[in-house]
Amino acid sequence: MFIPHSPSEREAMLAAVGVKKIEDLFEAVPEARRFPKLDIHSGLSEMETSAQLKEMAGANFSLEDASSFLGAGAYRHYIPAAIDNLISRGEFYTAYTPYQPEIAQGTLQAIFEYQSLIARLTGMDVSNASHYSGATACAEAGILAYHHYRGKRKKILVSAGLNLRYQDVMRTYLEEFDGTHIETPATETLAEINPGRLAGLVDDDTALVMVQYPDFFGQVYDFTALAEAVHSKGALFCVSVNPIALGLLKTPGEMGADIVVGEGQPLGIPISLGGPYLGLFATRKELVRKMAGRIAGETVDSRGQRGYVLTLTAREQHIRRDKATSNICTNQGLTALTAAIYLSLLGKEGLRSVARLCYDRAHYAAEKIAAIPGFKVLNSGSFFHEFVVSCPNPVADLNEHLLYHNILGGYDLSKDFASLASLENAMLVAVTEMNSKEDIDEFCHMLAGGDHDHHHE
Repeated sequence: MFIPHSPSEREAMLAAVGVKKIEDLFEAVPEARRFPKLDIHSGLSEMETSAQLKEMAGANFSLEDASSFLGAGAYRHYIPAAIDNLISRGEFYTAYTPYQPEIAQGTLQAIFEYQSLIARLTGMDVSNASHYSGATACAEAGILAYHHYRGKRKKILVSAGLNLRYQDVMRTYLEEFDGTHIETPATETLAEINPGRLAGLVDDDTALVMVQYPDFFGQVYDFTALAEAVHSKGALFCVSVNPIALGLLKTPGEMGADIVVGEGQPLGIPISLGGPYLGLFATRKELVRKMAGRIAGETVDSRGQRGYVLTLTAREQHIRRDKATSNICTNQGLTALTAAIYLSLLGKEGLRSVARLCYDRAHYAAEKIAAIPGFKVLNSGSFFHEFVVSCPNPVADLNEHLLYHNILGGYDLSKDFASLASLENAMLVAVTEMNSKEDIDEFCHMLAGGDHDHHHE
């Protein structure tokens, strides 16, 4: 083991803190617990370790060996082989935050390109270098609105169609902070989660109205009229997006959004047991100084060459500390790079093709499921790649049956929405370009009771 300090250096440090030996530093720990003898078995060879790890990994259920209809915020999309190849390059894989622009030009340019792509995708003026996740990006939108009105507006109105995990994180950050409160209208049915209903709840105390597009249940609405209603009351309007859907649908910018946030995981980032993911955050130019996180900008150096720097950096926590807009503004450098490569590889038409496949295959699946006796699709309007199915049996039982046949079923909504009678036995089904027609047909066959004679061993 490498110990960097010499005995004389250690003695000098101990003297400086007023103790004689290292053991004295642990006097606050009860003696019986101070230096426990650890029962660690003898080591394994590399070959034995490898075999043991493979055996343990074999217990995992891999989406490579099954078809999945589970979404609810994390989605399985095709990831081009070039992505892993590029992001695994040493200069990207190990680069730290770009505090020193003269030695981080590559990192800064990658962030700049990412920002440009996200701004274009969302129809907004400015994007930051990313946040930790889609949930924290929602919370940061609330913080931005709080600061924009200098704490004078206390209400944040959140659609019941916003992912519940995102709502949880927003409440953790904002509920009861300086009197701020988050309101979500009570709903009985999916149809009640609509922009018109929210518009009537905006008042002069509202700082921010937050919606999801498509919403958690896959529903798609045009928010143009809602944005106008929000602005007429002087509040800000934020849209949490699925970035793949923006390959096909109208942008939030066109609808009048002030802030666009979202989960960037669908942009070439694997589901990977829940992370690391990517928080998207873009705004209108007028709000840029209130936006948390880094922004990379393009400039010209003393020799007239194009260069990249962090811009508006005085609001960062490493400069302003307690006066910073936010003290949690880690940008996800590697995943942001992944998203930039994914969008660059696909291009405008490629992204549109992926979105179209998701849309078409989801509608094919919905039609087939709706034809199965006892099953009903609850989405009445437009939906994108996700929809709600009312089932004749508990979803947990259906999913167990599906899993036995190597199919990962939809999300069981009864866990989170037990109060809604219409969602008591409801499954949220997600379909992407990774679900072939054969996968969908097999899924429907199993839902209809196919192969029920197979029992668990």
